[in-house]
Amino acid sequence: MRSFYRIFQIALIAIPLLAMRQDKPLRVIFFGDSITQAGVGPTGYITKMTEMLKIKNQSGQYELIGAGIGGNKVYDLYLRLEDDVLSKKPDVVFIYVGINDVWHKSSHGTGTDPDKYVKFYEALIKKMKAQNIRVIVCTPTVIGERNDNSNAQDGDLNYYSKLIREIATRNNVQLCDLRKYFGDYLAQNNPENKEKGVLTSDRVHLTDEGNKFLADRMMEALVKTN
Repeated sequence: MRSFYRIFQIALIAIPLLAMRQDKPLRVIFFGDSITQAGVGPTGYITKMTEMLKIKNQSGQYELIGAGIGGNKVYDLYLRLEDDVLSKKPDVVFIYVGINDVWHKSSHGTGTDPDKYVKFYEALIKKMKAQNIRVIVCTPTVIGERNDNSNAQDGDLNYYSKLIREIATRNNVQLCDLRKYFGDYLAQNNPENKEKGVLTSDRVHLTDEGNKFLADRMMEALVKTN
């Protein structure tokens, strides 16, 4: 009888704790550059995702956190990983970086060589997986919206996107192929082959429509279960 009461007492403590754990929102961090930094603005993609969750009455299920800094490359993400990501104990992290690694080659004479890009990217993944974080890697989007591969950085962006897809496979992490999604959209919705003004305001940073499109793709990746 004593053992029965002991088990009963343990159950009274454990069941509420289990319920609290299940009710805890999934903490999601978006780790990236200026596109993600703007993502928490009034019309940013993270803000739009939060609004989408409210409409679906799912606000309590997710906590969305932006961790973007303008000009960041993969090396910068590695340097601030502990403070801006791991210390916050996230459940899910989107890694969305690569535009500056490519763009800064021509605009600033810097950038990131492919081999270093892969090494730092995989180092990020390794540290996150060691904390049992679900990692979602994103291919870089666009530097120019022309849909015929005539933007100056298209070659590099396609190559770095290929590297991300290989990284996802090799490290068994989820892929959100933004480069493909943006390319498919622009092929259908940019008949004048404009350099900007469809999803971006300046060839890189997003318009309201671009933020909405990105929010939809990110949400699809977040709720994906297989």
